Amino acid sequence: MKSALALVALLCAVNVYAAQEAGVIRKMSDNKFVAQPGLPECVTVAPQSGDPAKGAFTVLFKAKTGCAVPWHWHSGNESVMIVAGSAKIETKSNEKASGLGLGPGGYAVLPAKHVHQFTCSSACTAFVTSDWAFDIHYVDAAGKEIPPEEALAKKKK
Repeated sequence: MKSALALVALLCAVNVYAAQEAGVIRKMSDNKFVAQPGLPECVTVAPQSGDPAKGAFTVLFKAKTGCAVPWHWHSGNESVMIVAGSAKIETKSNEKASGLGLGPGGYAVLPAKHVHQFTCSSACTAFVTSDWAFDIHYVDAAGKEIPPEEALAKKKK
């Protein structure tokens, strides 16, 4: 667990340097979780460093049990580290790793434009970092881009 926390600290430190910030030190209770446009309602985020609307960022991500972010991709590289709970990340291109359950300390790196989906098996908290401003491009089963409203409506059914 200590090595997982050290890795999270390192990821945050690298992102802080990249964003040329003075630094961030924050207790969990100081986080302000808000909805992130484009994500399901069951997800909230608390920015840790950078500004997701403008460039590289780190956010603390929270989602309820069963919450799913349907098949999608991002323009930037994405790293995810589970802090609490458990989740499953499925990919279209890495069958061997796809669908593995990740608990605290579980880590995934998803290259830019890598199609994946994320599901919280139990209420989960994770750090998400990206080297690009936040965007999300939902896709259908054939890999064709679809509007967020369509992708999120399908997950509610």
